[in-house]
Amino acid sequence: MQVLIVGATGTLGRQIARRALDAGHTVRCMVRSPRKASFLQEWGCELTRGDLLDPASMDYALEGQEAVIDAATARATDSGSAYPVDWTGKQNLFAACGRAGVGRLVFLSLLDAEKHPAVPLMAIKACSERWLEASDLDYTILRGAAFMQGLISQFAIPVLENQTVWVSGIPTPIAYMNSQDMARFAVAALERPETVRQAYPVVGPRAWTTGEITQLCERYSGKSARVFRVPPLLLNLMRGTASFFESSQNVAERLAFAEVVGGGTALDAPMEATYAAFGLDPAETTRLEDYLKEYYDTILRRLREMEADLDKDAKKKLPF
Repeated sequence: MQVLIVGATGTLGRQIARRALDAGHTVRCMVRSPRKASFLQEWGCELTRGDLLDPASMDYALEGQEAVIDAATARATDSGSAYPVDWTGKQNLFAACGRAGVGRLVFLSLLDAEKHPAVPLMAIKACSERWLEASDLDYTILRGAAFMQGLISQFAIPVLENQTVWVSGIPTPIAYMNSQDMARFAVAALERPETVRQAYPVVGPRAWTTGEITQLCERYSGKSARVFRVPPLLLNLMRGTASFFESSQNVAERLAFAEVVGGGTALDAPMEATYAAFGLDPAETTRLEDYLKEYYDTILRRLREMEADLDKDAKKKLPF
């Protein structure tokens, strides 16, 4: 198929692009800065400059396309609110698909989004799902929880470098998934007509609490973790302060996410029906313990290789 991927430079989007190419699809990626997306072109993707807030650029990007996989979302480094990209931008995209006659759309949403109307991104995802359900588009909605990649900066690196691991709220089991596995589902949807106008949970093999993840990091790194649990009252205070300023709206909205990841209600769901619908083997899905072990095995090996080339004073600064 001729497939347009939106958000292809992100953690998930680049994995979807790679997977789609491997599956034999012709892939076009709509990016804001082609210069920063040259790696996609090297893989074999066609690049087109576009922005979700520029409808004309989307009309151009959609010419000749048969399907769209939407993996775009506001970046954590953005200063403003997520609403322009994740709400206004998505409405522009859906409308552009209608104008171009591109009915097939794979949309990445969040698990249990409708249960958290006070959390901006969850509310946006829930409303976007309802919009799609009322549309004529042949959508498939994938409801994820969280990606394993995010645990590297939150847990793996701080434990390795003897830094504090910051956690919040009540221990909440979360079924993390490798972004490469989520990409498998996104691309497989294109070839599975039974997934049209359906929504599926897409989560990892089991749910893990922050305490269990910290223990895994300690085991594989050989280090002891220093954990600090942030009181919910302090998070609410920080969120309230950030919300006063336009430049920190994104910070306030992400702090609101503590209600989801620290609320005590597991972010997990049965996956048997999902695997059956997409024709995928659950045994091929990455386990979190394997993911973290591979990370530490790789990074520790590289650090030891570096150590062999350092002088005595430099070795004292290594984090192991």
